[in-house]
Amino acid sequence: MSKYALAIAFIACLAGGSAQAARCGGDFNSFVASMASEAQAAGVSASVTSAALSGVQQDGAVLAFDRRQRYTFNKSFEQYVSTRVGPGRINGGKALLQRHAALLSRIEQQFGVPRYILVAIWGLESDFGKGDIGKLPVVRTLATLAHDCRRTELFQGELLAALKIVQRGDLPLRDLIGAYAGEIGQTQFLPSSYIKYGVDFDGDGHVDLRHSVPDVLASTANLLHTSGFKMGQPYGEGTANFEAMREWNRAVIYRKTIGYFADRLAGQ
Repeated sequence: MSKYALAIAFIACLAGGSAQAARCGGDFNSFVASMASEAQAAGVSASVTSAALSGVQQDGAVLAFDRRQRYTFNKSFEQYVSTRVGPGRINGGKALLQRHAALLSRIEQQFGVPRYILVAIWGLESDFGKGDIGKLPVVRTLATLAHDCRRTELFQGELLAALKIVQRGDLPLRDLIGAYAGEIGQTQFLPSSYIKYGVDFDGDGHVDLRHSVPDVLASTANLLHTSGFKMGQPYGEGTANFEAMREWNRAVIYRKTIGYFADRLAGQ
């Protein structure tokens, strides 16, 4: 769960001026009904809220996983990077750099983010889309976390964003599948980031971060570009680009791993 800080700044925009957040805790069905009203006040249709929220239940496994996440980065950089960036992943990334060279050139020209950073993030987040991008219904996951009072405002905002993804037609409800904090797609966007930074780069009229490689890579570049990442500038620890990557992941060890992987992809 690496993108909470980014999401918090966007929640107020998603609410669309709704009067009051739903109250966390208490009866889950009542909470869901309140969220349905919030969503409709924010412009989500009654048909979408009904299809998404009718019969939704809490997921105890999601809550259990959430409480274990605080110790994710308790390894040294050397220990962590050795488990994430090996010869197989480096070679796989280099092959994809060649396969998608034209696409990556277009993305670099439009967003000013180097291909090596983008492919490194893609590899770390989902093994270039071949790994685990989540198997949980996003609405159930986010309703569970929003009902829990620890970070209810954050996850109420994410639940509204997830419903807006369906409302916009980017993903059908049956395909709104993600990880344990509701992250979606090959570079694991929280729904609020999906709404804010998602780019339809394949031109099909939808932002599809589960299946469309052009959309995945361009959206990732858009997030970094919007956060201040500058092409041609260093991205090691202590640089402005390293700070810009904080909007992707606050953990220093993770950002150092992105840079290390990018350097290996570039042959350094």
